[in-house]
Amino acid sequence: MNRSHLRRAGLLLAPIVLLAAACGDTTETVDPADPGPSTDPVTLTLLTHDSFAVSDDVLAAFTEATGITVKLLRGGDAGTVVNQAILTKGAPQADVLFGIDSTFLSRALDEELFVPYEAAGSEDVPEELVLDSEHRVTSIDYGDVCLNYDKAYFADAGVTVPATLEDLLDPEYDDLLVVQNPATSSSGLAFLFATIAEFGEDGWEAYWQGLVDNGVEVTEGWEEAYYGSFSGGGTSEGTRPLVVSYASSPPAEVVFADPPVEEAPTGVIDASCYRQIEGAGILAGTDHEAEAGQLIDFLLSVPFQEDMPLSMFVFPVNPQASLPKVFLDNTSVPTNGYELPTAEIDAHREEWIDTWTDLVVR
Repeated sequence: MNRSHLRRAGLLLAPIVLLAAACGDTTETVDPADPGPSTDPVTLTLLTHDSFAVSDDVLAAFTEATGITVKLLRGGDAGTVVNQAILTKGAPQADVLFGIDSTFLSRALDEELFVPYEAAGSEDVPEELVLDSEHRVTSIDYGDVCLNYDKAYFADAGVTVPATLEDLLDPEYDDLLVVQNPATSSSGLAFLFATIAEFGEDGWEAYWQGLVDNGVEVTEGWEEAYYGSFSGGGTSEGTRPLVVSYASSPPAEVVFADPPVEEAPTGVIDASCYRQIEGAGILAGTDHEAEAGQLIDFLLSVPFQEDMPLSMFVFPVNPQASLPKVFLDNTSVPTNGYELPTAEIDAHREEWIDTWTDLVVR
């Protein structure tokens, strides 16, 4: 996933950021989710997408409890992060990867990127949100990729907001849509899956040819689309009023609006949504497997899970985590989103991406 609405809150950091300093040297035994400080200070590198964020006090509590320093290595969109991990497999740049989701999962598992690890609390994650029953990847959060629209554009232009995917083929929406490349972006891949689920094996290619004929723009990642080409993305100076983003993007616009607003400037086309589940795993080849397991436990623990909704605008998978009122008040959860069977994704993902690439960008 990639939700850098946090940019305006000053939470996006440099590509490699020291998030917290190691502290504490006791060895008191506590709960697995709060396992106590290491005897020797350890620095873990967390490879993740550009939208990862955690409140300083939440991460500092983990560091104080474990003595583990966490260093963040940002790698772009989720698809780019997975590709980066594959290229360095066996000699990984990091100890843990956060941000792998259901769209790219099978690619990573086929490459044997992760060490199996059953996190504390993983038995409580609802079955429908479990990414991998073999515990190579632990589910951390979930959300929905959806078409977002700029309310002001459609009101001012007197144009009806498209209600379905098929509506986007209407000449009325010529040169209005920006999407992400499914080869490099998890949101772009989720949108491709939504079109395949809607139009089927016999119809999705013709649908994309129609989008090309109607002037669709493609970017490599979510940030370029949302903050570059989209006209409704906060500080964006873009001109396109339709973008592939998230169901949680409008509430993020409300929470971080300066000056404050009562209503989001963007809306969600519910009939376009595809569910994503996001997880984390210990990278094979790490020198700190035990400490990496402690970090996975932390990502699934209640403090981190309760911090995510207003840090990354996603839903926690831990049923013990409470959701903040402002998040609930401003978030709509699509009830009839698109899904594809995992086995179908595993069998056809690379073929679909190659076909899409030939149709759209070559």
